[in-house]
Amino acid sequence: MTRRQGWGVVALLAAALLLWLFFAQWPDWLNAVLLSKKAFLSAVLNGLTLAGLYFLVASGFTLVFGLMRNVNLAHGSLYLLGAYIGYEVANWTGYWLLGVAAGFVVLALVGLVMQVLVFRRLEGDDLRQTLVTIGISIVAADLMLAAWTGTTYQILVPEWLDGAIKTPFVTAYRSNGAAVFLTYPFYRLVVLLVAIVIGIGLWLMLNKTRIGMMIRAGVDDREMLSASGANVHAIFAFVFALGAGLAGLAGVVGGSALSVSPGEDVRYLLASLVVVIVGGMGSITGAAIGALIIGLAEQIGLVYFPTYGVVLTFLIMVGVLAVRPQGIMGRSL
Repeated sequence: MTRRQGWGVVALLAAALLLWLFFAQWPDWLNAVLLSKKAFLSAVLNGLTLAGLYFLVASGFTLVFGLMRNVNLAHGSLYLLGAYIGYEVANWTGYWLLGVAAGFVVLALVGLVMQVLVFRRLEGDDLRQTLVTIGISIVAADLMLAAWTGTTYQILVPEWLDGAIKTPFVTAYRSNGAAVFLTYPFYRLVVLLVAIVIGIGLWLMLNKTRIGMMIRAGVDDREMLSASGANVHAIFAFVFALGAGLAGLAGVVGGSALSVSPGEDVRYLLASLVVVIVGGMGSITGAAIGALIIGLAEQIGLVYFPTYGVVLTFLIMVGVLAVRPQGIMGRSL
């Protein structure tokens, strides 16, 4: 058996195990070990949907930090500002989709301004970029605290996205033999679907379009791209605006699934850093894999060992860096 065939057998066995865990009736000993089938399934689904949210934030971050090598430690502030703007627009107009659109468009404009006024002047100076963006994030956090105070806000989703749906996963059987199916919030599944659609769109843009080709060429050899007649500054400004817009969109989507409050900027900046480091800098596929690993680890850890759940994500990051320093899908330098 070749190595490739061996990995194929392992993948088939893992898939069979997952199908059994999700669809089969659990024996009593497994329910005792994993608390219950409902707790396990809820943790996995929560991890998948959280991974979708992490990917939405980290996809913008991997475009700016991983692909363009711009150290933007104010990315979490863009997420939180987008959430606040989406909340205000959705409340003012009564249309949630307008709030989502406003979060994306306004933050894309903010990102464009940041790229032109800050990062274009600090090209190639990672230390100054780090210090300046830390300062921007501190000032932005204080300004948002002054404008929206320390109140926790909830962005209300429309009725057609609200409520729970019945999943095909059986959690138990009643005494009469009737199956009990797991119900799950519909909106959280929509978040996962949106993340998948955006991820596919970004991958296609970077790998199958002319603008994607120019972006990758500009990162590898910006002087040669400029000599070919392409406007490098305009390309980089577009990428930065797209990354900031995705952060703003994620803020509205995440604020609808969870909440909007001070401190969320730091949380999602840290999550983006971990996801990009684990998945590999500059890789959309890597960001998706990293988000999936971190999201599942965080939620499963929260259920089964809550005291040390936070440590688990950093152990994963350290383990990946020890084995593959460039990340799972990152390129060797």
